[in-house]
Amino acid sequence: MKTIAVLILAFSGCLCKVQGNENNDKVCQCSGSTSCCDISLTSISQTLGAVGEKVANMAEKIALLEAKLQDTGKEVLELRSLTGGRPTVAFSAALLASGSGDTGPFTSATPLKYKRVFSNTGSSYNPSTGIFTAMVKGMYFFRFSMFNNLSPTPSSVVSLMKNGERLTSVWDTAGSDANDMGSNAVVISLEVGDNVYVELAENRRVYDDAMNYNTFSGFLLFTL
Repeated sequence: MKTIAVLILAFSGCLCKVQGNENNDKVCQCSGSTSCCDISLTSISQTLGAVGEKVANMAEKIALLEAKLQDTGKEVLELRSLTGGRPTVAFSAALLASGSGDTGPFTSATPLKYKRVFSNTGSSYNPSTGIFTAMVKGMYFFRFSMFNNLSPTPSSVVSLMKNGERLTSVWDTAGSDANDMGSNAVVISLEVGDNVYVELAENRRVYDDAMNYNTFSGFLLFTL
């Protein structure tokens, strides 16, 4: 653009008229001036054409940059949408809401109802049944702990279950000591509607009090 301005100023500063010479070339002859404008119309036209081409190229590059900027903006919005829309599932609960004592024995294997809920984001854990139900398909982490009974002979067996299938267990059924504790954990994939719970084996028992030894916790690692 600066080149165009300089050429226009130089051209307008001269009083030129076009006339043909012997070779039919068009040149500028100056009148009323000590200096002569020796710039041909062809040269000006070529210069203007080159500058115009550069401007067109610059305009094309600007258009490409604007398009890339718009695409980047869309990607940022998509990432924000994914982050903001990511499901959050987590819970943690202890066995007794209050008091102390044994839970069990029962004549058949029974899901333990962890009634003191510390957290339940996503409301997937039901303290009335002790069952966690997956609302989102994904990979989950679960952990549970067990504290054996205070009877002279230990008699505690608990298992983490998925849809009735045993995944892992903790037990203490032998020895003369009491107040033993154990825990276990798994990482598993769940479909929507899958149930996970801790089951107390038949004719077994666990002990708990205000110290909350028996716990059941889990959370969503990522969706699938």
